[in-house]
Parts: sequence; C-alpha cells; structure tokens
Amino acid sequence: MAPLTLEQKLHYTLRLAIAMCFIGHGAFGILIKPIWVNYFAVFGVGKYWAYTLMPVVGTFDISLGILVLIKPYRIIVIWLIIWGLITAALRPLSGEPFAELIERAGNFGAPLALLILSGGIRSVKDLFGSIDPDIKADAATWAGVSTCLRIVVFLLLAGHGWLNIIGKKGLLDEYSRVGLTNTALTSQIIGIYEIVAGVLILVKPFKLFIFILLVWKIVSEFFYPHWEVFEWIERGGSYCTLLALYFITDKIHLKNIFALKRVSVGA
Repeated sequence: MAPLTLEQKLHYTLRLAIAMCFIGHGAFGILIKPIWVNYFAVFGVGKYWAYTLMPVVGTFDISLGILVLIKPYRIIVIWLIIWGLITAALRPLSGEPFAELIERAGNFGAPLALLILSGGIRSVKDLFGSIDPDIKADAATWAGVSTCLRIVVFLLLAGHGWLNIIGKKGLLDEYSRVGLTNTALTSQIIGIYEIVAGVLILVKPFKLFIFILLVWKIVSEFFYPHWEVFEWIERGGSYCTLLALYFITDKIHLKNIFALKRVSVGA
C-alpha cells in the first residue's frame, strides 16, 4: 500500500476535525445542555421550545459529522463553515466574552481549510460533488491552506488564552480539579503563554513547537469540568488544525510556499 501524500494526510485530518467537532457538538443537543437555552434566546426562542429543539439540532449536527467522514460533499462542508461560525458567534451574542467565539476558530476553520485544499468552488456543479482526497495542490493552494491554518491556530490559542486571563470560571475549576491551589495565577500564566504561542504560530511556526502545542491541547482538554469526553471530542477542530499545520511544516518550509506563490503570480 502506497504511503499517503501530503494532500491526503491533510484531507483526512481535516475531515476528522470536522466530524469530531460536529459529533461532539451534537451530543450536547442530545444531552440537553442547559446553557444552549441562552443561544436559542438570541433568536427569540423560549425555554420550552429550546429544550424541545435541542435533540433535533444535535441529531442534525451528528448526522452531518458522520456524513463528512463517509463522503464529504462540498455543499455540506460550506454549510459547516457557516454553521460553525454561527454557533461560535452565538456565545458573545448571548452575553459571553468575545473570546468564546475566536477560541472556537477550529469549528469553522477546519472546514474552510478543507475547502481551500480542495480548490474552492469553481462552478455551481461543484457544490453537489464530493471532495476528492487524491488531488494535487499547486503552490497557490498550499499558500492558502497554510495561511488559513496559521490564522485558525492563532485565533483558537489567543481566544483560549484570553479566557484564561479574564479568569473564566470553568477554567479555574479545571485547574482546581487537578490539584492546583493558586488557580488565578495559574490561569494568568497559561493565558499569557497561549497568546504568545498563538502569535509565534502566526509569525513563524516550526515543527517541534507545533507538536508541543498539539500535545498540550489534547491533554489539557481532558480536564474540562463537565461532560469531559464530549467536550474533548468537540474540540477536535483545535487538535486537527494543529496536526494539519504540523504536516505542512514537517514537509514543506512555509517560506518556500510563499516564494512559489510569488513566482507563479509573476509568471
């Protein structure tokens, strides 16, 4: 069996990211997560109908996540970009900090990166076709994918760091659960670290640092205070965008990607 090409590695990694995110998110609808009532309220939906609709939305999310694993139709990927952005935006719209939106950049960033990798949308007919894993990306595509992933990783790290700095209660509870006593100081230190890490990824990512951040996100999300397994699954967009960026940085120096893009444009 031939080894996977770089394009195939990214393709399957991003599909996994999308599936994890929307299956995990959908599980909360099935479980009737109380805070969702606030998000339905943004649209003027009352508590009764919010609780009634949660399992419907959850089932729809899970179905789309599974479908992306089986056969990623382009129109579904586009919808998940829009839906991922909407669900993330509902948090600040319902009164939560804006950081909650950007911390979920992987939710809409992973399907966006997959769409860019696939060549985007060239015709209406493309919308109803599936995305082929056996593509050959050109220099401009590599530049677009790498830029998208760097911005997404920057946003999700900066957003999580911001939530640490403002002392989000859920994060403080998380640090308390693992035995830390000065949770406020811990939160400040981690917040600064994550924001600086996000800036470094944006400016000049390198393989070892991306790997460290990948391990950090995978491990740290296991200690989320409620519904640990589903919270961890939902954040698949964070882990897999980091992994996808790792693959690119491991195989192709990003400076060379941008140099190729300039050459192709000049030609």
